[in-house]
Amino acid sequence: MYISLLFALLFLPTESQVEITPITHGSVVLTWQNKTIYVDPWSQGNYENIPPADLILITDIHADHLDPEQIAKVRKPGTRIIAPAAVQKTVTDAQILNNGETTEVIGIRIEAIPMYNLQRGPQPGQLYHTKGRGNGYILSFGNERFYLSGDTACIPEMKQLRDIDVAFVCMNLPYTMTPEEAAGCVNDFKPKVVYPYHYGKSDLNTFQKAVTDPGIQVRILDWY
Repeated sequence: MYISLLFALLFLPTESQVEITPITHGSVVLTWQNKTIYVDPWSQGNYENIPPADLILITDIHADHLDPEQIAKVRKPGTRIIAPAAVQKTVTDAQILNNGETTEVIGIRIEAIPMYNLQRGPQPGQLYHTKGRGNGYILSFGNERFYLSGDTACIPEMKQLRDIDVAFVCMNLPYTMTPEEAAGCVNDFKPKVVYPYHYGKSDLNTFQKAVTDPGIQVRILDWY
């Protein structure tokens, strides 16, 4: 059963509450000020009783992130879609946001952050995710900054993040990184709260133990 979590921690501004609904794998729905934001809607998830999207964010071209059929089901007239250029070839009305670019949609500031592999790929000389093709995102809800990693390794751009209130960080082999690698990155950029997602069969206990900075809260939600 999917969990809906009203995010109102003491260290976050009470006037800006974000509801987090984990869907499946890399798909999540965020609700803020009656606005519904879908990240990577995928047909293997359960979207029953969730309002149509005001905003859809797509991270990459792989089928578990780019699902045109599910996008069509959750959108409504006026839904805004933000995606990298590689996705816009399929979702032609998406607004392109490239790595390093920033825009504002429905009152939310959106920053596109690189996501890519450093070494893992389907065969020697190839990577599952190349730099510049996909986006992670930082979403600013008022003074709260939410980071969604997308499919990535522990890249320098993630290590250099600062002032992140909530982070969703991926892990699963062979496509992204190990729990230990993910925790190492989290220890570097020090979000206040981190949710492992896109974790497949990864050992979350290993991740929790490896997040050693006492200022970071690890929270586990039901994605599968």
